[in-house]
Amino acid sequence: MNLNLANPIVFFDLETTGINISKDRIVEISVLKVSPNGEEEQKTRRINPEMPIPIESSKIHGIYDEDVKDCPTFKSVAKELARYLEGCDLAGYNSNRFDIPLLAEEFLRVDVDFDMSKRKFVDVQTIFHKMEQRTLSAAYRFFCDQTLEDAHSAAADTKATYEILKSQLDRYQDTLENNIDSISSFSTQNRNVDFAGFIVYDEKDVETFNFGKNKGIPVEKVFREQFGYYDWVMKSDFPLYTKKMLTKIKLRGSGLLK
Repeated sequence: MNLNLANPIVFFDLETTGINISKDRIVEISVLKVSPNGEEEQKTRRINPEMPIPIESSKIHGIYDEDVKDCPTFKSVAKELARYLEGCDLAGYNSNRFDIPLLAEEFLRVDVDFDMSKRKFVDVQTIFHKMEQRTLSAAYRFFCDQTLEDAHSAAADTKATYEILKSQLDRYQDTLENNIDSISSFSTQNRNVDFAGFIVYDEKDVETFNFGKNKGIPVEKVFREQFGYYDWVMKSDFPLYTKKMLTKIKLRGSGLLK
């Protein structure tokens, strides 16, 4: 089943130096833009992460330091990428938990204002796990009856993710409506305030912490009662976007942000 789109949607996949959103960097990004008329355009680009690629990561995605030493840095392509993604919803496999937070972090590091607040996010893995619980290769075999060749290649993974979503719409017609609002809602596990899920909305739409000793407690309440907690977060190894959202909440609570 083809997607019923109001806006273009970009399926994307990142190959990275590791899985730490705060510290690791992109070494390859592949995007597959699908327009409302069904037209598809795929682009793949390797990125110099400006740090050594751990051998453990290279063994997974097959990209080594030598492969990217002459490639552009993320800073040099960030504005072009932001323009390409403008007005598009975003989709991927495990993207809500990893690819989107890391991409947002990369944009923040190079001071490119890439507003994700009005976009819909579709995580094909979440749909799969709610229905079947398997890996990407198993999902591709299950939904598309094909073997995923060249797994962990960003280009192969983005194309497979797109094909899986179309097959999921065919298979789960009684559950999934063919529109991005419905698909995005179904593929979201938590109502995150930040992309990494350290802050979430509770049932009353209040921002609450989602980790540690203050899990489930409203952020503003913690900041009022634990005076050093904000400073501790700012000095700790949290994603830049998480710190940005916490700062916004703190300023709002102090009356400095209307």
